[in-house]
Amino acid sequence: MSRCKICGKKVPVTRGNTSNLRCHLANCHPAINAQLAPQASGRGATSKRTAETGTSRQLGVAEAFGKSVKYSRESNRHKCLTAAVTQYLVQEMVPFNTVEKPAFKSMLQKFDKQYELPGKTYFSETAVPKMYSTVKTSIKSELMNVDYFSATTDMWSSVNMTPYMSLTVHYLSIEWILKSRCLETVFMPENHTSDNISDALRHTFEEWSLDEKKLVCITTDNGANIVAAVKKLNWPWLNCFGHNLHLAITNAMARVKDRTARAMGLCHTLAYSVQDCATRWGTKQKKVERVLEQIPAIRRVLDDRRRHQHLNPSWQDIAVLESVNAALKPAAEFTDLLSGESYVTVSSVKPVLKLLTEDMLKPSSEDTTLTSDIKHKMCGVLHGKYEPAALQKLLAKACCLDPRYRGDHINDTETKSALIEEMVGVEDEETAARASEVGDAGKAVVPPAAKKKTLGDLLKSRTTSASAPIPKRARADNELTRYLHEECIDSNANPLSWWRDNQSRFPLLSKVARKYMCICATSTPSERVFSAAENIVTPMRSSLKPHKVNMLVFLARNKDMITQI
Repeated sequence: MSRCKICGKKVPVTRGNTSNLRCHLANCHPAINAQLAPQASGRGATSKRTAETGTSRQLGVAEAFGKSVKYSRESNRHKCLTAAVTQYLVQEMVPFNTVEKPAFKSMLQKFDKQYELPGKTYFSETAVPKMYSTVKTSIKSELMNVDYFSATTDMWSSVNMTPYMSLTVHYLSIEWILKSRCLETVFMPENHTSDNISDALRHTFEEWSLDEKKLVCITTDNGANIVAAVKKLNWPWLNCFGHNLHLAITNAMARVKDRTARAMGLCHTLAYSVQDCATRWGTKQKKVERVLEQIPAIRRVLDDRRRHQHLNPSWQDIAVLESVNAALKPAAEFTDLLSGESYVTVSSVKPVLKLLTEDMLKPSSEDTTLTSDIKHKMCGVLHGKYEPAALQKLLAKACCLDPRYRGDHINDTETKSALIEEMVGVEDEETAARASEVGDAGKAVVPPAAKKKTLGDLLKSRTTSASAPIPKRARADNELTRYLHEECIDSNANPLSWWRDNQSRFPLLSKVARKYMCICATSTPSERVFSAAENIVTPMRSSLKPHKVNMLVFLARNKDMITQI
């Protein structure tokens, strides 16, 4: 029994049920009952009141107990959350001890109180190596199916002067998409001799099960040790266009140093914020251009400071800087344009060299003597870097196979003959089908079920028996002739998209195009690897072991593969 506090009447109540009290209020105290919220009925009543009042509903005993229990490490939820944290660590290149910082732990607890975050040792010794192994296996299987690939490599020293060598491969997918994969950041404690470098490169190829016969070319800088290593391995080699252009500028400026020493010294002092790095392309021109832009501001600042009047550029200094800028600026843009790794670059080297040496860097009557001397020296260096016959043949083939240029820059029959020989050596669909038939000859073949012949089958057999097969060399010559007689596509179009859409028209030539379109004109992809490594091996993480550096750089550079696994 329960007693009403308003009238004192006793109301029967069973097991705490309030329905009788509601009826008493409605019958005996209607005014007070009208002030109460209407009673909801059904299973959605609780959730409706929760939504209206903004308060959470009361949990059941089993549900409340479950919320207080941490996820098991073998549960899918715990594995999913741990993989997400691992992905954050490797993609954002943050230290392992991030997982032990109070703010990070508190944030994860706000997201899910049942998740217990493992310690940094787990991520360092278990999670990251497991992710590395998974991604490595995936990339290995991907590389097993490529027809050809090219490579880039370079040397680098970390913040604590630990030496490394990187290797990046480039290849075309079935959909004609150019892909790049960082494979190794190799620890190189020994002297960087050609023997040690060649051994490291060969060991990396063996580690990744790469077939040297599929290697089209390796692009490096002009370092004597790495060039000698590539020659010992007998690999096709291409020198980096960016390094060649940088060497051309450096040698040209050294030749006119007696005429530019004072002006370039002022430029270095005034534009200190723009670093003129000896190993970074285009920085010299950017520094000169920056000073010329700020000449009015520099003079306003220095006019009232007698102690610094020697820093005020004279008209002779400005004339020298303008001459230097006029010589260097035409070549500054090409380095960046040929440094990409997601689009074809090697086929543009020959047209760019022709444009530079015969037009943009050709001395004109409007140039000053200083500008003409710098341009003349730069052209001489570029001619010398690409003078070897092997480089000329490689660049000519790549240029000819680019539908943007075709035969515009190729006047010799030697390149066309070499392409025809490669087309003849390509295994086409007919040869592959014949080889498979020979391989299956010894196997027991179940004869297909007999079916009634159609008119098309009879005509096809009659036509096939009447026509003789066309020799492969004749087909190759016909394909190349038809290809060269077509109009060039727009210079801004994607040559890979054109080949993807037209490979059925040129079945032999398209396979040769897949071979040369994957070559990089510069070694920039390997240098980008070291840009990522600098964000990993920071002064605060200088004690990272080399094998951990290799794992972290590998995962950071191949992060698109992490989302696919």
